[in-house]
Amino acid sequence: MLNQKLTWFKLTRAGLISIILGSMIEAFTVINIHIPSQITEGGILGLTLLSYKTFGINPSILSPIMDVICIIIGINIFGKAFLRKTLLASILFAVFYKIFSLMGPILPNLYSYPLLAAIVGGIGIGLGCGLVVSQGGATGGDDALALVVSNKTKMNISYAYLLMDVIVLVMSLTYIPFTRLIYSLITTTVSSVLVGQFEINPSSPVEKTNLSI
Repeated sequence: MLNQKLTWFKLTRAGLISIILGSMIEAFTVINIHIPSQITEGGILGLTLLSYKTFGINPSILSPIMDVICIIIGINIFGKAFLRKTLLASILFAVFYKIFSLMGPILPNLYSYPLLAAIVGGIGIGLGCGLVVSQGGATGGDDALALVVSNKTKMNISYAYLLMDVIVLVMSLTYIPFTRLIYSLITTTVSSVLVGQFEINPSSPVEKTNLSI
C-alpha cells in the first residue's frame, strides 16, 4: 500500500521522510523563532503583509490566492508530479503548524537577541525548505516561484530565493523599521544559501521538467 502511494507521488521512502521532516522543521521554526522574534518574511508572505499594510487587503484572502497562482505556474512547467508533491508538503506543513501552534513556543524567546534569531531562523527555514525542494516539491508559492525562476533563468536556486525575498523586503521598508529589516535580510540570506547546498533529486523539477503522470 505504501509503495503504491510512493509511486503515485513519485517518491522513494527516503524522499517521503525528507518531505515530512522538511515540512515539520519549517513549521517549528516559524512558530518558535520567526513569530516570537518578529522576524518578517520575504516572498509571498512578505508581499501579502505589504499589501495589508499598504492597501488593507486581508492576508488570509490574498495569501492563498497568490500561492495558488504560483503553484499553477509551477504545474504548467514541471507537470503533475510537482503538484502531488507540493500538495503533500503543503498539507504536512499546515498540520505541523497547527500542532506547534497548539503547543506554543518551546524555545526561549529570542526577541531581545535579533541577530541570533535571524541566524537560527534562517538555518531552520533553509534546512526545512531544502529537504522539500530537493525532492521536487514545495510547501507554498514561495518555493514554487523560486523553482520556476531557477528553471527558466538557469539561476542557482539559492539566488532565486534570495532575489525574490530581497525585492519584497526592500519594498517593506514602507512600514518596517530599517534596523529590524536588516535581521530579516540576514535570515533570508542564511536560508537561501542553505537551500542551495542541497543536491536536487534527479526526478525533481529543477533537473527534469518533462514529468509524466
